[in-house]
Amino acid sequence: MNVPKELWRPSEAFVRNSNMFRFMATINERYGLSLSDYQQLWQWSVDHIPEFWGLFWEFAGIIASKPYSEVVSDPYQMPGAKWFAGAELNFAENLLRFRDDRTALIFQGEGQPRISLTYRQLYAEVSRAAQALAAAGVKKGDRVAGFMPNMPQTIIAMLAAVSLGAIWSSSSPDFGIKGVLDRFGQIEPKVLFTADGYFYNGKTFDSLERVSGILQQLPMVEKVVVVGYTKADPDLAKVPNAISWNDFLSPYPAKEVAFVQVPAEHPLYIMYSSGTTGKPKCMVQSHAGILLNQLKEHLLHCDLRRQDVLFYFTTCGWMMWNWLTCGLGVGATLVLYDGSPFFPGPQVLWELAEAVGMTIFGTSARYISALDEGGFSPRRHCNLDPLRMVCSTGSPLSVKSFEFAYREIKADMQLASISGGTDLNGCFALGNPMLPVHAGELQGPGLGLKVLAYNDAGQPVMDETGELVCAAAFPSMPVYFWNDPDGQRYHSAYFTKFPGVWTHGDFISINSVTRGITIYGRSDATLNPGGVRIGTADIYTALEAVEEVADSVVVGQKWQDDVRVVLFVTLAEGRKLDDGLVKKIKTAIRNACSPRHVPAKVIQVDQIPYTINMKKVELAVRNVIHGEPVTNRDALANPDCLSQYECLEELGR
Repeated sequence: MNVPKELWRPSEAFVRNSNMFRFMATINERYGLSLSDYQQLWQWSVDHIPEFWGLFWEFAGIIASKPYSEVVSDPYQMPGAKWFAGAELNFAENLLRFRDDRTALIFQGEGQPRISLTYRQLYAEVSRAAQALAAAGVKKGDRVAGFMPNMPQTIIAMLAAVSLGAIWSSSSPDFGIKGVLDRFGQIEPKVLFTADGYFYNGKTFDSLERVSGILQQLPMVEKVVVVGYTKADPDLAKVPNAISWNDFLSPYPAKEVAFVQVPAEHPLYIMYSSGTTGKPKCMVQSHAGILLNQLKEHLLHCDLRRQDVLFYFTTCGWMMWNWLTCGLGVGATLVLYDGSPFFPGPQVLWELAEAVGMTIFGTSARYISALDEGGFSPRRHCNLDPLRMVCSTGSPLSVKSFEFAYREIKADMQLASISGGTDLNGCFALGNPMLPVHAGELQGPGLGLKVLAYNDAGQPVMDETGELVCAAAFPSMPVYFWNDPDGQRYHSAYFTKFPGVWTHGDFISINSVTRGITIYGRSDATLNPGGVRIGTADIYTALEAVEEVADSVVVGQKWQDDVRVVLFVTLAEGRKLDDGLVKKIKTAIRNACSPRHVPAKVIQVDQIPYTINMKKVELAVRNVIHGEPVTNRDALANPDCLSQYECLEELGR
């Protein structure tokens, strides 16, 4: 197996000072072992799953009113493994363990003054909001929903609801009415938090008209709490059962929060699948499961400390918001941004990074490639001395983007390409302070997660492509799906292809030398011309060498009892798709990949469809070209562009 180009290697001092190295030393001392590198540490963690998670519970200092009697009932029972039986705790209590004057939250809304809250102030506001929710009748098991921008009040509302044992679920305000109803309509929230509007790309958007439309079909909502964001005193007359945020909290002075203690597997969040091929699945996730897995990723894989300033560009409709929020459990400073990452220009997030001294900058792969395409160099515009890590997710990060990041963001930093999913509210593969970074590879699998690549026969393989599976249970698995009483939807989502093994739906390979992981895209969107599986990421990587191509999406079209590869491209300004450019594109793909990767058709379009979270939507395009419905267009950022893909003469339909 070839070893990709090494772009960064941690110094010995960096490794030895990391939380992960300290945790490995704790394992060695406790169990009389001599683990010395990450591969040995990971292998031990998946061979001794109860011991690993039990020791990490101690290492992370989990606050619980009752201890667990057993870490896990059976780590190879999937689904159905029970975690931390007997324990009682509260997720919010663990995130609010710090109550001092260090900065907890920094919020920058597009074009707005920057504000901040200390941990003491955050605790006080959560106390007031929890009292207000309790007075409104919210109790353990009730659902509380947020249709909110990424702002401090969203985190306060979540922590307040969770402190009462209620279940939190959120969506971003750029979702359409149908998209929100497809989500909240299934879970029937008692209270809805919203803002009066939001700012994006230099424009102000009203949310209250949309909220009024949503409430017409959510009669179970008893109270709507409105944050004045675009206006100091918004008119609430047209919103049923509405009260302003300030009026909701004003009767209640801050006091000690009475955190309701719940069993470890009590529901914490309801998360949603993307919904691009059907009504979103409602995945119910637990207090202990999410807390343990996210703190593991923060403390060990990101090496997060109290002095860190952690940022992720996200909305409240993406799991990275939940992931970011858990950084409070480490006592770090979280940076929240709401608005366009390119308004008034590409410098906006990097100027924020410089101003607040960001140490960890998280974003999407698409954002990094857009910086590269636009010729913007963060290091030439801003002082990024404190920055030690950039995280990227949402789609595979190309080799070109890896190289851009080290050339134009910072040479001496850790670039952590991470991949997992909403399903586990975390990562299967991610960064690692003990390993080097190789171009195009995720550094390795997460601790405690038995991540493998399976071939079609269900055998683990290396150095060849296969399905990403997790062959043992993990704490942050959904405890169940909402409105799935017999568990059939849950079982069919992950456990039909390889019974008893979590099949995630990603197409990957594991490098036998580096143990790094390469993601090739969704396995349900892979191409199968002539029965040979092809990852779409290979084609996108090849197209980076074709400067005329600005963006692309590739799908498989059913054709003459086979599948043929169809490539849609958007072109750089002033370029036109002619025979010469088509030949150049096909040659680039043939040379970089193989003859089987070469598209049968190359078609120019004006836009490529993306989800609101900037994930390329291959399945929606595939459905459209086959005349099949795209059932949840509200999950897309630009659903109107799908009309370009309908009834194309070039496709013989």
